[in-house]
Amino acid sequence: MKFLIATEKPFAPAAVKQIREIIENAGHETVLLERYTDKNELLHAASTADAIIVRSDVIDKEVLDTAGNLKIVVRAGAGYDNVDLHAATANNICVMNTPGQNSNAVAELVFGMLLYLARCSFDGSTGSELKGKRLGLHAFGYIGKQVAKIANGFGMEVLAYSPSLALNPEKGKAFNVTAVQSPGELYEKSEIISLHMPANDQTRGSIDYDLLSKLPQKGIVINTARKEVVNEADMLRIMEERPGFKYATDIKPVNHDKMARKFGNRYLASAKKCGAQTSEANVNAGLAAAEQIVKFFADGDETFRVNPIK
Repeated sequence: MKFLIATEKPFAPAAVKQIREIIENAGHETVLLERYTDKNELLHAASTADAIIVRSDVIDKEVLDTAGNLKIVVRAGAGYDNVDLHAATANNICVMNTPGQNSNAVAELVFGMLLYLARCSFDGSTGSELKGKRLGLHAFGYIGKQVAKIANGFGMEVLAYSPSLALNPEKGKAFNVTAVQSPGELYEKSEIISLHMPANDQTRGSIDYDLLSKLPQKGIVINTARKEVVNEADMLRIMEERPGFKYATDIKPVNHDKMARKFGNRYLASAKKCGAQTSEANVNAGLAAAEQIVKFFADGDETFRVNPIK
């Protein structure tokens, strides 16, 4: 089988070496497409691939329709909104992610951003401590659980909401987390919110004025999920109304220039999505992707499948 590693933003060389070893030791062929600048390069490489490993690369209907031999796509990371799941299912292609492999990297970034905002971008002015603050986790998957562990070390009070946690609040106790029953309750009871949900039809734009206004005047929102989950107009409005409100996001929003100009050190955005951009996470996610595809071809293992079967 031909495994295509298609990464406009490449894996670290050490990760590529180990990914190749996993693939080739299992008797498969590796094709590497890195730093490509033209979609036609991806289309050409995908046309003969049996499997594709990507990071943030967009695998849309055109790519999937072109790839006549393709059986599986694995997104090396937790989110998978860069892959057209509907088109994949229509073409009998399995799509997987690698949940948990980037969790610690993203969780550490949450606290890097949070400390930056809480301490006024280290400009010498008086900030605030995290100890004793109420942190609300909006979603409680792999990353949320890791954030909770770190927050416990800071002496924070941690609350969390997810539909599954609301149904079984006992699951939060192992992480010293108090489960709440709705997003509204989470925002009403928290001083800081950390977002960890995927971008989908239910979540896009869901962090709106109604929710944000439930936070205190000096509330903080940290977004290491996807920019699409935040209603940008509503975030702009709440920050205009509340001079102490702060927002950090792990990718520039559409209105980044306006927010940076208006809000100064109350606002922080990474130049590119960097939650998983550590050498450790880079290796972990890539190796997991390769191992999952090898198992898929060896025995049909679809443990991490994220799209429905046709």
